Amino acid sequence: MPKSINDELISNHGQVTAILDRGSRFEGKLTFEGTVQIGGEFKGEIFTKDTLVVNEGSLVQAQVEADSIIISGTVEGNIFARRRVIMHPPAIFRGTVTTPSLKIEEGVVFEGASYMPKA
Repeated sequence: MPKSINDELISNHGQVTAILDRGSRFEGKLTFEGTVQIGGEFKGEIFTKDTLVVNEGSLVQAQVEADSIIISGTVEGNIFARRRVIMHPPAIFRGTVTTPSLKIEEGVVFEGASYMPKA
């Protein structure tokens, strides 16, 4: 069993290719390949065919489209994941999630709606 979110991420998706770490702020449109972790603040749009990880303590205000999204921080906006969304405490989510697989662990704040189309 994975010990942490990062262990789960690496075992399931490969190495992290970029990090927007604590203390950083970015506004705009982000596109990438591989796995990106956000630990700071991001506002705008995120598009990828791969994995986005929102770390504890981060704030993402965005429209997000990805294959997989793992959230432990705060996300406000609409997210679309082709494969799955996982929310670990102390995650706070406000918005709409569209994904065929949604896992919300106990302790997560979820304010919004979810749509789960067939994969």
